[in-house]
Amino acid sequence: MMAVENAIITHGHADHARKGHQNVLATQNTIDIMKIRYGDKCAGSFQSIEYHKPLKINNLNFTFYPAGHILGSAQILIETKNSRLLITGDYKTSPDSSCQSYELVECDQLITEATFGLPVFQHPKPENEIKKILKAFEKNDTKTYIIGAYALGKSQRVIKLLRDAGYDETIYLHGSQLKICDYYISQGINLGNLEPVSYKKSADFEGKIVIAPPSALKDKWSRRFSDPVICYASGWMSIKQRAKQSLVEIPLIISDHCDWNELITTIKSCKTKSVWVTHGREDALVHWCKSNNINAEPLYMQGREEE
Repeated sequence: MMAVENAIITHGHADHARKGHQNVLATQNTIDIMKIRYGDKCAGSFQSIEYHKPLKINNLNFTFYPAGHILGSAQILIETKNSRLLITGDYKTSPDSSCQSYELVECDQLITEATFGLPVFQHPKPENEIKKILKAFEKNDTKTYIIGAYALGKSQRVIKLLRDAGYDETIYLHGSQLKICDYYISQGINLGNLEPVSYKKSADFEGKIVIAPPSALKDKWSRRFSDPVICYASGWMSIKQRAKQSLVEIPLIISDHCDWNELITTIKSCKTKSVWVTHGREDALVHWCKSNNINAEPLYMQGREEE
């Protein structure tokens, strides 16, 4: 992903937001997150835009709508007098109390992601997935439970799911997650009491939950814990072989992307006449669209398969 003169950014993940752009247009949450991750001078200038308030650029109206992916994430509607083009960015339609809720936007042309664009991907309710941790505690409350979750978005969602399920003990964090969690708290997301792992002894974490980026699960950082239970929060945990290869004992199928049913429901509900599919399993969703008399084409871009 190259730095450009003018960048419109949907959200703060590294595969969508990078440093070095001359001018950035994004939600205030996304701008704040970029500055936390890349520094205050990561772009030449920033312009924040509120949800639902159109901005006119070269005879086109740009309006941002919540995408439900992470805090500050946005779908972008581009309008002329005769057409409405919607770019979803990364999104999910299921409820999430750690970010702004997704809003359906009707359009003529839809550009949608398809990270989990295969019928096999049917995400369970995250509230049920998080109960796996709590049930494990009931059986053994002396173990340390380490949950692999990405530093931006997924970690905060997992923490919020635990809090909403009634877990009110201190949750311990890898150092890379502290600033983003502090920012979420500053935006009114109640994450409860959080502490850094720091230099505490292994015994201090017995019967505790620790959250760390997935890379730390295989790093020497994790060796400080004595015989931990490894958990991993990701939509990819629905693929049992992935969980097995990563030595995950408690896979948590918690995704910040739409599953197959969410994708096809969105396409039908937004009343689009045409769909471009990108960032994932394009072919299956294109085939579904054409089978349902909706014009569709794959839009191949440099993408990713991580959350």
